[in-house]
Amino acid sequence: MIVTVTMNPAIDKTVDVEILERGGLNRIKHVELDAGGKGINVSKTIHEIGGSSIVTGFIAGNTGKIIKNVMDEWKIVSDFIEVSGETRTNTKVFEKQGDLTELNEPGPFVQEKDMEALLAKLEGYADKDTLFVLAGSVPCGVDTDIYKRIIEMVHKKGAKVLLDADGELFTNAVTAKPDIIKPNRIELEQYAGMDYIASEQELFRMAKSLVEDGIETVVVSMGKSGALFLQGDYQVKCPGLKVKAHSTVGAGDAMVAALSYAWDKKMTAKETVTLCMAVSAGAVTTIGTKPPTREMVDDLMEQVVIEELK
Repeated sequence: MIVTVTMNPAIDKTVDVEILERGGLNRIKHVELDAGGKGINVSKTIHEIGGSSIVTGFIAGNTGKIIKNVMDEWKIVSDFIEVSGETRTNTKVFEKQGDLTELNEPGPFVQEKDMEALLAKLEGYADKDTLFVLAGSVPCGVDTDIYKRIIEMVHKKGAKVLLDADGELFTNAVTAKPDIIKPNRIELEQYAGMDYIASEQELFRMAKSLVEDGIETVVVSMGKSGALFLQGDYQVKCPGLKVKAHSTVGAGDAMVAALSYAWDKKMTAKETVTLCMAVSAGAVTTIGTKPPTREMVDDLMEQVVIEELK
């Protein structure tokens, strides 16, 4: 069973413009609205490629009701905690040449009683056959050690955790040894305190040290350059697939979805890598945060190249 946790979901509003004119008039060519937030994006992708999951987290107000309705339309099981306030709307401005500008709202304030209710819900789902996906930011009122607390709590019941976060959320959670992590290049550089762009070899060394510290699987996404996959002694690199990209929004979430699906289906390391690359590449071809179809994923899997890391 896969349980995705989205503490700060959103309606993602993706707008297309020719060129973003700061301080001037911008005429929007296309608008796409999606129920989003990293965990929700992960669940939508899992559903699209043939799997299932339970979505939980916090929702608030009319925007929260919209997200709940969208999950029902997708036939994705949801089990949210309703809080006061209003779930956020995030605006993503995509320019023709490929630049992306994101305007993300903070979201509602979550009280301690709401947090305790969510923790109790997660503990109820936790067992040896459960993978929790802890993804994205947290709303106001939630401490940055929350993912660490959840990892420690569900590990006691034998559950596994996939972490996809950044900043203090990531730094604090890593100490609790999540089972799978998927930092991107920038997140790993920030974790290591680098003020420059790390080489691929440096990224590999950092990922390897995390595996040696007790994290079972480390995947480093590198955008167009592909990704590094380390699972025990299986350590490989996959160059990025050549696809016609529309937007990079959701590509990382798609890879997390593939990792989760592969864990749930008990796929081999090689099968997991192949699926991850195909699903992530497919995601950049879609509008907004819509996942790729299973048919597209199957076609892209034929293009995946796996290279041994040394």
